[in-house]
Amino acid sequence: MLFNSLQFLVFFPLVTIVFFVLPHRFRWLLLLVASCGFYMAFIPVYILILLFTIVIDYCAGILIEDAQGVQRRFYLAMSLVANIGVLAVFKYYNFFIDNVNALLDALHVTRYELPYLSLILPIGLSFHTFQAMSYTIEVYRGNYPAERHLGLYALYVMFYPQLVAGPIERPQNMLPQFHRRQYFNYDRVVSGLRLMAWGLFKKMVIADRLALLVNDVYNTPTDYRGLPLLVATVFFSVQIYCDFSGYSDIALGSARVMGFELMPNFNRPYFSRSIQEFWSRWHISLSTWFRDYLYIPLGGSRVALPRACFNLFFVFLVSGLWHGASWTFIIWGALHGVYLVVRILTRNGRNRLIKRLPLLSNAVLNVALTYALVTFAWVFFRANTVHDALYVVGHLFDASQTLRAGTLFHGLSSVKVFYQRYEWLTLAWALLVLGVVESAQLRVAVGNWVARQQTPVRWALYYGIVLFIALLGTFEHVQFIYFQF
Repeated sequence: MLFNSLQFLVFFPLVTIVFFVLPHRFRWLLLLVASCGFYMAFIPVYILILLFTIVIDYCAGILIEDAQGVQRRFYLAMSLVANIGVLAVFKYYNFFIDNVNALLDALHVTRYELPYLSLILPIGLSFHTFQAMSYTIEVYRGNYPAERHLGLYALYVMFYPQLVAGPIERPQNMLPQFHRRQYFNYDRVVSGLRLMAWGLFKKMVIADRLALLVNDVYNTPTDYRGLPLLVATVFFSVQIYCDFSGYSDIALGSARVMGFELMPNFNRPYFSRSIQEFWSRWHISLSTWFRDYLYIPLGGSRVALPRACFNLFFVFLVSGLWHGASWTFIIWGALHGVYLVVRILTRNGRNRLIKRLPLLSNAVLNVALTYALVTFAWVFFRANTVHDALYVVGHLFDASQTLRAGTLFHGLSSVKVFYQRYEWLTLAWALLVLGVVESAQLRVAVGNWVARQQTPVRWALYYGIVLFIALLGTFEHVQFIYFQF
């Protein structure tokens, strides 16, 4: 079920109303049933995959807590193998077969034809797999006791607001909230609805509108040169941010309405002054997951410099693979790994250069450079193939057609969308609103500022954002980008 669908428009208020009407002891069951229905709206039979891993991890958590020594490691390994195994079969099996066959062909080795699996990737598989893994790891580390209530553990994995695209929660945050009695609070409900509206604005008014041009150009990139490729790439950087952060806002808002607080997943990442800062602001739940469960266990930065660089690069390589079974995603992750490794290796030289040229420490310059590096990497994330990505990179700044006939926008004339003026005006206004709000949040919490305004001003803002969505949003039920992961 999509957040930007009529189904959810009925589902969410109905579940919320019944949630507050029911006694506390029955609420977990309502949310679990609702979450099952939410997930089964996609491919119903795949609920069995979730149930399989839930039972495995529930039992593993109890066994880990009750065991000692080697047995604890065995039960943890059992849980991790089950989760990673499901992920490997559905997401990576065919990719692995393709690459093994390509390697054997290149070596002219006779190969046995392994069968391909005709499987549709379960929606959000990587997200709820990582959330389940964090539970057993935290129990193994002694940071959280094993959950003895099977229904509440199942709800921890399946809670519908963040089931298919995060945030990837930890048991310390969510499980105590499911045990706690939640009361109706008007201010909290309004805060949650306000956040949901902002997420829908980013998704339906900005991201889905930008997707029209981005999809047209990136699905047939060889039809374009220069400006169309550059504009589509910049547009994608905004699209993916508004799409994914919009989903996160709706997830956090819908949970908050019922009294649950999810961890924030974004913190204005395009205002970052370095790639390192970018990853502390972008997809925070995933970056902290990799930090805590892969980077630090590998030794983190507390090892010799070559090993620290390897650890960093390896984590981002795995992060790229986590996003998708494709070399485009692996290259995207590798690029970010290279960015960070180069930053470490050139730290002393950069510091000396900044002393000589203080302008290089300018905040605006660093933000622009970081955005440019991130946007360049997005080319590989969005492109359908490595060949397409290399074509885009090679022709981004091709001016042969862009400036032909002496007009800057001549190169955009071949793009099939955005030919009407009102489309550009709508996008310009929406981006202006986004920019003003994001900039204001650097100094003040905009949600709290809105809540402090007089009733007429407050409701005018509410009606304004709703009208903006209703009149200018796209209603084609475009799937969120991160659902594919």
